[in-house]
Amino acid sequence: MHPSRLDLTARLCEDLGLFSLPRVTVVEPHVASDDELAAVHTRDYIAAVRRASEDPSSSDPKRGIGTEDDPAFAGMHEASARIAGGSLEAADAVLDGRAQHAVNFAGGMHHAAADHASGFCIYNDVALAIQRLLDGGVQRVAYIDVDVHHGDGMQGVFWNDPRVLTISLHESGLTLFPGTGFPHEIGGPDAAGMAVNVALPARTADGGWLRAFHAVVPQLVEAFQPEVVVSQHGCDSHARDPLADLRTSIDAQREVALTVSRLAARFCSDRWIATGGGGYDVLHVVPRVWTHLVGIAAGHPIQLRAAIPESWRDYVRERHPERLLPGEGLPESMGEEADTWWRSWDIGFNPNDAVDRAIMATRKEVFPLHGLDPWFD
Repeated sequence: MHPSRLDLTARLCEDLGLFSLPRVTVVEPHVASDDELAAVHTRDYIAAVRRASEDPSSSDPKRGIGTEDDPAFAGMHEASARIAGGSLEAADAVLDGRAQHAVNFAGGMHHAAADHASGFCIYNDVALAIQRLLDGGVQRVAYIDVDVHHGDGMQGVFWNDPRVLTISLHESGLTLFPGTGFPHEIGGPDAAGMAVNVALPARTADGGWLRAFHAVVPQLVEAFQPEVVVSQHGCDSHARDPLADLRTSIDAQREVALTVSRLAARFCSDRWIATGGGGYDVLHVVPRVWTHLVGIAAGHPIQLRAAIPESWRDYVRERHPERLLPGEGLPESMGEEADTWWRSWDIGFNPNDAVDRAIMATRKEVFPLHGLDPWFD
């Protein structure tokens, strides 16, 4: 979670001219107030974060503060509340019509719960943004999460809220943190079918990942008819990522971002908020994936064969030499020439394919609750 992830992404966006486009405004996020944070988080938890921020020795492991994943550090409240402020400003811009699309690639802290930190996440900026939309009069929000880890914090916050459809496409909890996100987790008694989980087997690559996404997400978004799409684009499903075991490419993640943008255009009057999330190959993966995301949101998609500017490569050598691995060069283009072909679900179900079994398990649990696949009911 080193800030260089954000620095290198912002620099690549700038060097490719995305921040200079006439329809793009770069806004400095504010530090969210305690009242703003309390829209999702408990006051006791916010106070505990503040204490640890002022004195890191006052950790509170019961609230997830001072653990291996979420160590206490000086200024942690301000840093985390600023990430939250960015997503709140994105929600405000969409609500008042100043923007149709907004991106906070520093955000996507989807593990944070109402009363505790988890998985590198202190304040849940995406939950706060969605709650701001709801409080602003939006009736239905679709949340799409393609981080390799299950969006458990998001699911927990909106577990029993029928206004929010949370869809998480992730590596199975059988093999990866946080050990949740199975198909039978479908929401509370007032929101059955509003939590959707596609738990993919380890080593799923582009073809299976894209097949799963297209076999579940567009159908549910169409049935739900949201007014705004909020998406989380953690890029730790990439084959190079050191913390997980999916095998996707930058090319496939760009395709998913394009699909999310089309869903927003088709069903939400083009209202879309996108965030970052996980992603721990700081040099080769994160900047390219999130720069593609910004380009797509800006209406100026970067082509996969586009060359990475030499100015960015020089910047890495000068400012982040510690990121350079011996014998490994810097990326030269914005894509990887990956084979992203995927089989449509319409071709049929293969019971011998672990990815198809994962897709079918999800569809059986939630599709009938949305008037889809009624023969499963």
